[in-house]
Amino acid sequence: MKLDYRFRDPALAELALTHRSVGRPNNERMEFLGDALLGAMVGEMLYDAHPRASEGELSRLRAQLVNGQALAVVARELDLGDGLKLGSGELKSGGFRRDSILADAFEALVAAVYLDGGFDACRDVVRGLFARRVADLPKSSKDAKTRLQEWLQARGLPLPTYELAGSHGEDHAKVFEVNCSIAEPVPLSAAASGPSRRAAEQDAAETVLGQLTPPLPPA
Repeated sequence: MKLDYRFRDPALAELALTHRSVGRPNNERMEFLGDALLGAMVGEMLYDAHPRASEGELSRLRAQLVNGQALAVVARELDLGDGLKLGSGELKSGGFRRDSILADAFEALVAAVYLDGGFDACRDVVRGLFARRVADLPKSSKDAKTRLQEWLQARGLPLPTYELAGSHGEDHAKVFEVNCSIAEPVPLSAAASGPSRRAAEQDAAETVLGQLTPPLPPA
């Protein structure tokens, strides 16, 4: 196992890798605890990394990182399959390769670290494993124009307006200049340029969003 953590009580790690097909004791209760810990800790990472994301966006991003298939990938990187304890039936059917079993074992292992070393030690392990994964996610699952429109609609405010201020350059390298403006909750506007009108509109909308946050008026 390649986990960057040294257990004071190795029995906890052993239990975390013991599937229910072996009998009791097994890792089912630890799965429950590990699932809750992962949700909270990865959620905290996403909250910090995506300050403009809505609750729904954060939930979708977290689901990408902690679903069974994604956790099975982490488990394989840690070689958890090599240390799994399985009943004879699961051994014969290749249970050590099954996504669901690997994901459950990883969740249980997170709980084992928590029980062995406490919250901070567990948080450090989770951050070490998920920092790159969080960084590799898009900054938002929706583009800037959509986010700005939805933010205004949710508050019953007028939609933004986009105006083409001009364009210049040769046809094969034209640059478009666009203004994005909103009237409420306070008048704001931003100008941007880009290789297409759409790209310029996205950049202008992103700037307006940045002027809205922080702080956002209450929804």
